[in-house]
Amino acid sequence: MSATDAFELDALLRDKVKLLGNLLGKTIENQYGSSMLKRIEDIRKQAKKARNGDDAERDRLLALLKTMPDDALVPVVRGFNQFLNLANIAEQQHGASWRRSDFLHDDVEQMFSSLLDRLQQKGIAGLDLSQKVADVNIELVLTAHPTEITRRTLIQKYDLIARLLQQRDDLRDGHPQLLEIEQQLASVVEEIWHSDEIRQVRPTAVDEAKWGFAVIENSLWYAVPQLLRNLDDELRQRGSSALPLTAAPVRFSSWMGGDRDGNPNVTSAVTREVLFLARWMAADLFLRDIEQLGMQLSMTAASAELRRAYPENQHEPYRACMHQLRHRLEQTKLWAAAKARGADTECEPLQEDDELLQPLMLCYHSLIEQGLDTVANGFLLDTLRRVACFGLALVKLDVRQESTRHADVLQEICAFYNWGDYKAWDEEKKQQFLLNELASRRPLIPTRWAPSAEAQEVLDTMSVLATRAGDGVSCYIISMASEPSDILAVALLLQASGVRDHMPVVPLFETLSDLEQSAPRMEKLWSVDWYRQYCKGHQQVMIGYSDSSKDAGQLAAVWAQYRAQEALSKTAQDKGIKLRLFHGRGGSVGRGGGPAHRAILSQPPGSVLGGLRVTEQGEMIRFKFGMPEVAVRNLKVYVSAVLEANLLPPEAAQPQWRERMEQLASAGVKSYRAMVRDTPDFVRYFRAATPEQELGKLSLGSRPARRKSGGGIETLRAIPWIFAWTQMRLMLPAWLGSDEALAQPVNNGELPQLQSMYAQWPFFRTYIDMLEMVISKADPAIAQYYEGRLVEAELQPLGSQLRIRLQKIRDLVLAIKDQQSLLQDNLALQHSMSVRNPYTDPLHYLQAELLYRERQDQDVVSKEVERALKVTMAGIAAGMRNTG
Repeated sequence: MSATDAFELDALLRDKVKLLGNLLGKTIENQYGSSMLKRIEDIRKQAKKARNGDDAERDRLLALLKTMPDDALVPVVRGFNQFLNLANIAEQQHGASWRRSDFLHDDVEQMFSSLLDRLQQKGIAGLDLSQKVADVNIELVLTAHPTEITRRTLIQKYDLIARLLQQRDDLRDGHPQLLEIEQQLASVVEEIWHSDEIRQVRPTAVDEAKWGFAVIENSLWYAVPQLLRNLDDELRQRGSSALPLTAAPVRFSSWMGGDRDGNPNVTSAVTREVLFLARWMAADLFLRDIEQLGMQLSMTAASAELRRAYPENQHEPYRACMHQLRHRLEQTKLWAAAKARGADTECEPLQEDDELLQPLMLCYHSLIEQGLDTVANGFLLDTLRRVACFGLALVKLDVRQESTRHADVLQEICAFYNWGDYKAWDEEKKQQFLLNELASRRPLIPTRWAPSAEAQEVLDTMSVLATRAGDGVSCYIISMASEPSDILAVALLLQASGVRDHMPVVPLFETLSDLEQSAPRMEKLWSVDWYRQYCKGHQQVMIGYSDSSKDAGQLAAVWAQYRAQEALSKTAQDKGIKLRLFHGRGGSVGRGGGPAHRAILSQPPGSVLGGLRVTEQGEMIRFKFGMPEVAVRNLKVYVSAVLEANLLPPEAAQPQWRERMEQLASAGVKSYRAMVRDTPDFVRYFRAATPEQELGKLSLGSRPARRKSGGGIETLRAIPWIFAWTQMRLMLPAWLGSDEALAQPVNNGELPQLQSMYAQWPFFRTYIDMLEMVISKADPAIAQYYEGRLVEAELQPLGSQLRIRLQKIRDLVLAIKDQQSLLQDNLALQHSMSVRNPYTDPLHYLQAELLYRERQDQDVVSKEVERALKVTMAGIAAGMRNTG
């Protein structure tokens, strides 16, 4: 038996996929009859045969698809789409199940334990080790970029299937409840099939925020205390002390309802509503905890301090404490609900985290004093840790705005006062003006002034931050920050709007040129005495991944990001600033995504000493954090990686490797831009060969797909740019430019150096491994089919050129890794894709056909064709396990 065969024989996973597939088949048969189920099964079997590369078999598959009547389109594509979703659920749940065959030898399960062993060998142990774990300072920022294609209604049903599969794992071997569980699974699969998988209405920014709250409510609320229990157990096994009671090595923030850059749907009113809804959700979740504790803490033995604090019930002081907290949390819910509606209320809510934390700590210490350690370290400890992680804000909100919007406000103010043309001033004059105004006691904002609607909206947002709602805001991020004046302008407007406590202002550097200039610009800012006092020696800087990749190509972007981190870290150290880098990583490789552990360890040594802040985007939130068991695994990966990066950092890159990367990046950006910017027909080809123009039919998110109407790819957001190429399987944004750049040293006989870099440099190894992964998902035959069906003949030579380049990068990756085939050492992904291909292939071919029909005459497209086209997009996204 081959290694691949051995891997495929995880019988339990196969059993789950088969069970869900059979239940789906029965549901389809019940609605449409056996002939429809047979049609779907015939297409699947033929797709499997066609996968072998036989043209005759593919022709038979295409014949089956092209002769399909319109009334069969929707059931067929829905069948394939839902099978892919169910297979994803089974795979995800199985990956966290203790029943899987490799559980005891799983790398992720052993990662933290193995790291602690290595740290102890280095002499880091005891209290020191526990404190270092507590201090890793990780913040995951949940964002609602429009990559989550699945409706929230269906996500909840998928989550239920995962829970039922886990129950089935736990009760195997003839348990009498197995039949009941399978009946429940059949019911949920039927519910899913008879629900519309495509949103009919585009979600609002508030809807997106509620989706984020649901992830916390259904998964992270349970995962966080479980994570800390796991970490505690590992530490105690090595003689170290437990983590501090309020340790929060991982916290969460959000962009949902705060990210207004290029999204006119996120207004000051939306941000205000989302902040109060988060308060309501936090109060509701804590209320559930307190009610459970009220039932649990019936003990009468208590400390004198606890009895003094709650004299009204000396017999059961713990319950007296819980009764009081329950009342305050109920008041908090009423208050937050009213505020979210814009109404006033006389309620007395909990405002500060300590108002919740201190009574719980008093109960905890009383229980310990009475020798009730087991009770204290049970559910009460879980609640304490939730308070430390989530607090009354639940999830802190980032506010993001584009830099020119602040300059526009100042331009209008200066015009009103006849101070001059602010935007025409040079940087030195702007800085002097801003610093003078920051020091002035005179109000900046005129009372008798009629600003433009755009300027008023900026000021209204800052006014929200000045209210109690603003306590839930973590920082103010400035997109396209280029000079110190961009940061000082925000600080001035925040001050003028009454925002106190020196809200952190975070510049975001995202284009190639901005990344290259980020350190010199921050050095100028940190040289301003006023600002050094404002930031109190702490600074957060955001590194953009998506736009830099779209701007310069993936190869040049990753090197620019690496160098920017190095330069920023050194400059901050020289200036005595404690720096925390914020990584705006996307979900897909083309936007900076990829396995977290490798990504963190491939960063420059010392770049995560101040902690790590990173975005988690779109559907990756659901895949990584949608189930408590899976969330615990992924959170442990983050903790392990940051701890290792700081305490066991890799060696710095050798000078000759850096020189080689400079050459590769230079060649890569030149090659990428030559195609994307300078090839006259490239944009026409892109729009013809991909469903980019049709993406607007999917109600994906509140943000428009384009920053501006019209224009080329420069106006297109990074997410639909990736989405479109993924749908037709060329995966171009992740590799274009890398092919010609890597070919140069290989053609010059310098392959051994690249192989050495791959073997010894984590940064380069991670980059090549990510290339391998994304290229393995590319399919030139499918891309060629889209082209033949959708692209006019005069543009087709361009597609042929791109497919030749795809083959070139494939060969180069194999040569650098010294492998015979892609994913040679990643059997899991190999098998995952082989299971999905017979279901995704028909969706690709049908999508190309449906695009052709729609573009031929948009006025007569049937509803069946329109709906089927949308479902193919959802199905392909599910099959590829990422959209954008």
